[in-house]
Amino acid sequence: MSTEVLVIGGGYAGVMAANRLTLRDDVTVTLINPRPDFVERIRLHQLVGGSHAAVVPYRKVLAERVRLVVGTVTGIDAAGRGVRLATGDTLGYDYLVYAVGSGSADPDVPGAAEFAHPIATLEDARRLRPVVDATPPAAPVTVVGAGPAGIETAAELAEAGRAVTLVCGGVLGPYLHPRGRHSVARRLARLGVNVLEGPGTRVTAVARDAVRLDDGRELPSEVTVWTAGFGVPDLAARSGLSTDALGRLRTDETLTSVDDERIVAAGDSAAPSDLPYRMGCQSAVQLGPQAARTVLSRIAGERPADIEVGFAGQCISLGRRAGIFQFARKDDTAISLWIGGFLGARLKEIICRSTVWQLGYEARKPGVRTWWSKNAKRRQKLTEAQATAVPAA
Repeated sequence: MSTEVLVIGGGYAGVMAANRLTLRDDVTVTLINPRPDFVERIRLHQLVGGSHAAVVPYRKVLAERVRLVVGTVTGIDAAGRGVRLATGDTLGYDYLVYAVGSGSADPDVPGAAEFAHPIATLEDARRLRPVVDATPPAAPVTVVGAGPAGIETAAELAEAGRAVTLVCGGVLGPYLHPRGRHSVARRLARLGVNVLEGPGTRVTAVARDAVRLDDGRELPSEVTVWTAGFGVPDLAARSGLSTDALGRLRTDETLTSVDDERIVAAGDSAAPSDLPYRMGCQSAVQLGPQAARTVLSRIAGERPADIEVGFAGQCISLGRRAGIFQFARKDDTAISLWIGGFLGARLKEIICRSTVWQLGYEARKPGVRTWWSKNAKRRQKLTEAQATAVPAA
């Protein structure tokens, strides 16, 4: 008798989970995703800049045994073990992998929702691309947010000849080590990006043709790109499942929902032990197969293993001819070592290509990678959290 497993979300974590689940011949895997193609989210800034389409066909990254259903899940019925689609159809499951990913957080800045353009999804980037193309090259463009998405978008547009201001709202590249940050600042300066960082650079309002800062300045802005903050879909919360403050599904260290052992989470939408990992493909490609491992262990009647996720750093493109790889400890703490310039750009491109290759390789040979980088500091944090937890009344 076949075990039905549904995977909601076809991003990095969802695809890795679906492919890994094909290890068992008696498991039927269905991947539900709103789009018919896989989105290379780490290339969306290139889509806006016109250097890449940021999509690849699912046949390149998804195992043949995985059935793809193009649709949107509107609700999860945990008690009945089923999901509802926007079409009105329902699909049943024995196990569910919740991998809905993340997108732009709803900005609470006046005017941002009306006049600023997010870039966190394929649809966002596709809507922004013709807006940029229709804007005169000398017209002022403002990018809000100094994380990787903001830096990459600002550099991409500036390299294309746009007049770009990057509004940080604080420090440039908060993740980066000061040495790496200095390198990024130098490259942005060479590209002509006007970087506004430090006190007074928090955006307080967005108008059709301007951006206002909390120090009173008003910046002319023909196009405003909003990259500040990430949010997750509210599907879990709407379905009555326990979530953290951001809306991520709360799980234990095996990625199993605290409400239902038949539901397992992976990627940006998971909050294991209320200590979620940094959102991004680096954690997603590790959490996806480990979520599948948890499901396969339960099917086999075995105790699932705890997750192990280790980081190598953060890679940021600075246009097509430069980039930076900021090295980090396994616990995701940046160190003083970095690679920049042309080598940084080549390394970023290799990472982008190898990520798609990794998905495809898992589709053809599931389970090849069975070890994970260990992070001893997470164990320490979990122990400390348990020690300080307030007992339930």
